[in-house]
Amino acid sequence: MPFRFTDHLYIFATIAFTVYGQLILKWRMVQLGEMPVASAAKLKFLIMAVFDPAIFSGFFAAFLASLAWMAAMTKFELSYAYPFMSLNFVIVLLLSAWLLHEPITMNKTIGMVLIVAGTIIASRT
Repeated sequence: MPFRFTDHLYIFATIAFTVYGQLILKWRMVQLGEMPVASAAKLKFLIMAVFDPAIFSGFFAAFLASLAWMAAMTKFELSYAYPFMSLNFVIVLLLSAWLLHEPITMNKTIGMVLIVAGTIIASRT
């Protein structure tokens, strides 16, 4: 299968929207603090979080990712496109280290290298 850049934009958009959603959700939940222990307070906390504009934008990004993925499925076999979704882990790991100051350990680095290698191998036709 020849590389069709414009068709691959659907896959890349899926990745970008998914990564954004994960990062914004984590960033905002850290700001909101720990979830309460009591059931009623826990429910109130989660309902308030859902209506937080930043968190809502993450949910909307997930919706856009789904639309982009549906478009990608019209262009590619699932067995070709799906391995690219593993790049979400790599990008989230790198951006969470940079933006959220989360540590990158040796195990995470090895895993990241294996994911990238696996994606390259799986995308070869």
